[in-house]
Amino acid sequence: MSEARKNPDAFAFQVMLVLCLIWGCQQVLIKSAAVDIAPVMQAAFRNGIAAVLVGLLVCFRGGWAQVGSTWRAGLLAGALFGLEFLFIAEGLKLTSAAHMSVFLYTAPIFTALGLHFMMPSERLRLLQWLGILLAFAGIALAFAGGVSLDQLDGQMLLGDGLAILAGLAWGATTVVVRGSRLSEAPATLTLFYQLAVGFAGLVLIALLSGQIGDFTLTPLAVGSVLFQGIVVSFISYLTWFWLLRKYLASNLAVFSFITPLFGVTFGVVLLDEPLSLNFVIGAVMVLLGVIMVSAEQWLRQQLRKVVG
Repeated sequence: MSEARKNPDAFAFQVMLVLCLIWGCQQVLIKSAAVDIAPVMQAAFRNGIAAVLVGLLVCFRGGWAQVGSTWRAGLLAGALFGLEFLFIAEGLKLTSAAHMSVFLYTAPIFTALGLHFMMPSERLRLLQWLGILLAFAGIALAFAGGVSLDQLDGQMLLGDGLAILAGLAWGATTVVVRGSRLSEAPATLTLFYQLAVGFAGLVLIALLSGQIGDFTLTPLAVGSVLFQGIVVSFISYLTWFWLLRKYLASNLAVFSFITPLFGVTFGVVLLDEPLSLNFVIGAVMVLLGVIMVSAEQWLRQQLRKVVG
């Protein structure tokens, strides 16, 4: 009998803080190393490295037996996963890492909308609809502000738009996983599909776009790829799945939204990215809206405790 999931404790909070710190520095690291290695190649290499490591783990733990019943959904999930990183890679050429960090985390909004129309058990409640409206209002406000009013241009808006599309692709990936046989497959197999198919797709895109050889093996480039492939895509993702088996997912989701705050902070401190008041207010609205959607059950529980 499986162990019942519990509320996050101090240990879970400490682990989540480290994970959010790792995830929050991704966009800054990609942008910093872009001068030495094209972002799309960074994404391809990271997925390839992690796919090998996860594949070996599947061999060790087992799970290949379910390939026959999951490969179609796996290919679709992997294609969407690769598309997400393509949008991130191209978007970071045009917009700031801070913007990417915030807009990427609109993914739960798109997941909730997709599941609402696919699964009767996932119907959105009033608080979640209000969260969606608040998030999209925040996006509109953030878009209106740009980096600063005198720097607002079409290039920045296009980059922000690609960041939203990355969030959409991430959300769609989750919908595919939840609505297919992948929901019953080992997490390692699902992750392998995403990494392996994403790697193949990104290499093909890099080849067709002439970016396949667009890299120089500097310490920054190698360090960026190794960190993303080993620490982010392998260790941190598996740690996240381990936490989900031990603790309540809705409560962990609340902690995960610290990630964009780290992303914005790293962008400002390390890359000297300026922020407009419009973007800051809009970003707060987006994050609050996402929390209302993703952690609606947890919020209701806290409200009952206060009222009760």
